[in-house]
Amino acid sequence: MQGQVLADLHQPVHLVHFPHAGILSCVVDLLEGPAIATGMIGCDGAYGAGPALDGRRAVSRVIVQVSGPASVIDAHRLERLALELPALRRILMDYEQYFLAQVQQTAACNAYHDVEARMCKWLLRMDELAGNDLPLTQDCMAQMMGVRRTSVSTIAASMQRQQLISYRRGRLHLLDHENLRRRCCECHAALQSHRTVIFG
Repeated sequence: MQGQVLADLHQPVHLVHFPHAGILSCVVDLLEGPAIATGMIGCDGAYGAGPALDGRRAVSRVIVQVSGPASVIDAHRLERLALELPALRRILMDYEQYFLAQVQQTAACNAYHDVEARMCKWLLRMDELAGNDLPLTQDCMAQMMGVRRTSVSTIAASMQRQQLISYRRGRLHLLDHENLRRRCCECHAALQSHRTVIFG
């Protein structure tokens, strides 16, 4: 269900989620300022495999950003399977490396790139994971990028006038992928490059 919390900061991770569709977001809550999404997990990955394999706790809050079906396995059972099946352990750790690359790229992006370019990057990433028709409020987009809602509202209105997106009643539809790619920052291509290098 959208908004459901799957893991909380510093709490043990008991379940590992493998989304088939939809999006999970890792969120960092700040004492002074908005919560910020640092990475997204979709059908190309899993949440909880790293903690399951090394017995650690969640280092962020994890929420369902876009609802969708998922396979779920007990963390201890996955740990046992990974010990029995080296190929499984390898692909789980490869994904952990890829997700770390995504988080690092997001940190650099948030520090340097302008809001419109970052918004295009997030929308293209969400499109890869959940398709181009997204249940996405402006509050949600603001949280993803760590900016004010008014900034998102202004940019979304401009993008809609240019027919890059359509937006109505909390549903956003991507209309012009090519121009979104031209306008997004380098981080979208960088993340695709990380994926190619890590997974081949």
